[in-house]
Parts: sequence; C-alpha cells; structure tokens
Amino acid sequence: MRPAQATAASVPDACSTAYTAHVGDQAFHVRCDGQRLHLEPVNTGTSSLWSLSHGTRGQPLGLHWLGPTGMPESGELLAALETAFSLHPETQEIALHLPRLPHGMPDGLVSSPHGQTPCVARAVLWQQPLWLPQPRAPYALHYTFSEGRRHPVRLHKPRGEVYRRFIPWLGQTLSLRALEPARDLATVHHWMNDPVVAHFWEESGDIAHHRAYLERIAADPHVLPLIGSFDGQPFGYFEAYWAKEDRIAPFYDAGDHDRGWHALVGEACFRGQPYLTAWLPSLSHYLLLDDCRTQRIVVEPRSDNWKMRKSLPRCGYALVKEFDFPHKRAVLGVLLREHFFADALWIPHAPDPSTQ
Repeated sequence: MRPAQATAASVPDACSTAYTAHVGDQAFHVRCDGQRLHLEPVNTGTSSLWSLSHGTRGQPLGLHWLGPTGMPESGELLAALETAFSLHPETQEIALHLPRLPHGMPDGLVSSPHGQTPCVARAVLWQQPLWLPQPRAPYALHYTFSEGRRHPVRLHKPRGEVYRRFIPWLGQTLSLRALEPARDLATVHHWMNDPVVAHFWEESGDIAHHRAYLERIAADPHVLPLIGSFDGQPFGYFEAYWAKEDRIAPFYDAGDHDRGWHALVGEACFRGQPYLTAWLPSLSHYLLLDDCRTQRIVVEPRSDNWKMRKSLPRCGYALVKEFDFPHKRAVLGVLLREHFFADALWIPHAPDPSTQ
C-alpha cells in the first residue's frame, strides 16, 4: 500500500497472502497459499516449500519441511518460522517436523523437552537478531565517567542500515539506518520546521542551526540518530540514547543498559495510526536486539502530548509518573523487555476502551 491507502484500523491483521522475511542480510519473499508457504530467497538460491498444521489436544502449531530436495538451510528455517509466527501471532510455540535440524541454528533457539518434537518459542525467536543486517556482539563491560555520571563505555555507533522488518498490515518494509549528516541535513531541516514537529521539538530554525544540531548529536557517544523509512521512503527522525548518561537518569533508577528514544514523523502522510503501530514497536524491538542486556526502554514525551500518551500503552509502555524537566513537564513511560517479548508487542494491543 502507498501512504494514502494505509487506513487500517486499530488492530493489525498479520494474515496476508504475501510476506517478506528478513534473516540478517538475507530476505525471502513468501507466498502463503492456504497452509503452505512458498519461500523464495531474494536474488539467490531456489525456492522451498513448507506447510503448517494446527496441533490437536494442546499440541503446538507444526511447521513441516516439504522440499524440494535435501535439507533446508538455517536461513530458510528461520524465515519460515518468522513467517509462521507473523501469520499466527497468538501462537506461542511452533513444533518443527524435519528430518534433522540444519547446521548454523542459533544456540538455544530450539528446545526438545524430554525427547519430544523440537520446538521454537515465539519469545525466543523474536529475541534473535534476524532483523539486524549487521548484528553486533555486546561490548565488554567496563566503566567511565561523563559529566559526573558513571556508566559503561559504549560500543561505537553503527553505520548504514541497522534494522528492517516487514509490516504485514501495511504491506511495506520498515527500515532504520544511521543518520548521515551531509546526506540527511536538508530532510531533517525541512522536518524540524514543520509546524507539528516544531510544536513538540522546539528546534525550528535555519539550516545552519540544524547543521550544528546534527553535528552535536553525531559527536555525542550516548545518542544514535536514525532515519526511518517505509519501502525506502524516509518518513521520520529518531534519537536512541543510553539512559544512564541522559538527562532522564536523575528522574528514575536508570540501569546500565537502559535505552530511550525521541521521535518525529516528518512526512504528514505517515502520521496515521497504522504507521505509528509499525514504527513505534519496531524501534523498541531494535533497541532490545541491539544489546541483549537492555532490560528497559524509557520515553519522556511532553505531558500534553495526548496522542502519544494513548499510543504508548498499546505498545507496552507503562506510564509511570509525570515530572518536570527544566524545559518541559514530561511523562515517564517504561517498557520491560520481558513484557515486550512475552506478549508479542511487535503487534500492538487493541486500545483500552477506558482511554477512548
């Protein structure tokens, strides 16, 4: 769908006849024909065929390998699992019906309790870095001081694309990439001067002001600036930060690997609810995958940003309290890692009728 057509209602429908699964730097086009999945790697390899079977008497959904020949590669199996869980988002576990497991599967992904059929848990699969084109191992833990705050030394900022995920209810791929000041200055300058953005960010100004702003962010080791795109079309700017070194740290018990974010959607055609329920959980997902030690994500929107206050709980954020920064009154939102993965919050919950 193009922007003007994306008018899906509040609860996304993950069932689709077409899907794109991402496994690291690989992508697979998937055609869903009833209970059969036809996987075709983008640009390389040959297609493979899988089927799904609903379990009986409490048995989990089954994933079956149908060929054509030999054994599936690990990437094919991971793509089939991602697709199956996305088509059946209520499913918490999938049983694997294969002659044997392919080599190269992530450690701990597949469990075989008491010699039973191997299974993959939804919460375990979605904590694998499948959606990161270039996964990074956690940086060794040692400490430093910045502006009087003791915190872990952070790994260098990534470059290029850092996350990509197919959004079933839009039929589009969302991607996040590291901002490049020279490339993205004009776009961010335009967005910052949009009246809707300027109202909340209070950073309108000339291009020299925004050049200096982006240069300052690029030089700050605790902030990662990102550009979000749908099918390659930039729509928004995000700042992901380490909370321990941020201005939010004095207002709650910040953990060593807590992350936070700021967001703006610069293109008006991408401000609808279907898009917010795509980028907000995806940004959360990326931050939880980027470092497996991250247990909480925090946000601090302005307390009068009622649209965000309604949207955050749908995406798993508990609104804990209001508090005063020097420049604004804010509300603290907190997302727990366990909550996000246990409750499959990459697909947002239905809105609470009491908040309508």
